Amino acid sequence: MILFSVIIIYNSIMFILSPIERLKKEDEEFRVRNEELLKADEKILFDSAYITLLEEKSFLQSKIMMAENDSIYLTINLNDSTADIEISGVVVHRAKINRKRVSKIFYSGDDYLILSMLSSPLTINKNFSTIEKEPVSFKMAPKDTSEYKPDILPDTSDIEPVNYIFEMENGVKIHLYQSENITFAEKNSRFCLDLNDRLRHAWNSFKSLAMFRIPEYHPHIKLRLNKADAKIIYRALPRNGQVAVHR
Repeated sequence: MILFSVIIIYNSIMFILSPIERLKKEDEEFRVRNEELLKADEKILFDSAYITLLEEKSFLQSKIMMAENDSIYLTINLNDSTADIEISGVVVHRAKINRKRVSKIFYSGDDYLILSMLSSPLTINKNFSTIEKEPVSFKMAPKDTSEYKPDILPDTSDIEPVNYIFEMENGVKIHLYQSENITFAEKNSRFCLDLNDRLRHAWNSFKSLAMFRIPEYHPHIKLRLNKADAKIIYRALPRNGQVAVHR
């Protein structure tokens, strides 16, 4: 019982220190990159209007950096609940965010540290999904034009649940789920995706604890979109695509 209690207390302390350690790292990076800002008048630094302007600036800077790469990217505006697919600064598809859940660190943490975290594009490192990224179909080629019959195979993702998780290089996780969860299969699909993600996180945390290291903290952004919008975003983004987030 004593050994069990020690293990529980040890795990609890390490998990409490996890987000604190993450903020400490962000603070160190922020101070290195923003020495001039720290020398500014303290009254301005704590002004809500000034912070709002900095948030807009950070978001626009991220969009400009992504537009310069001439690629397809995603912008998420939590403020007005929209998710846009853009190409070189032009919105080619806009989706409405029906529901959202965001880690408390994004709103209750230090504003400047969060701005530092979101001041540059987030790059997708891994993705886990219930649908194929690039669906492949196999067809028998006709011997000649007389045997050719045009056929369109149905997209199975129209009936498959659309849920996926983007794990970014800086540790942030972006979960995008379809809003429609009517059937048991749709509910079970999201549950299994979440469960596998939690098990992966638990295993990595266990390995860190076994080596007496503080487990990594992964802030999350969970969004619910219409199924069609969620599928378009997943299929449109490159495998190592980029995302800009506005609080």
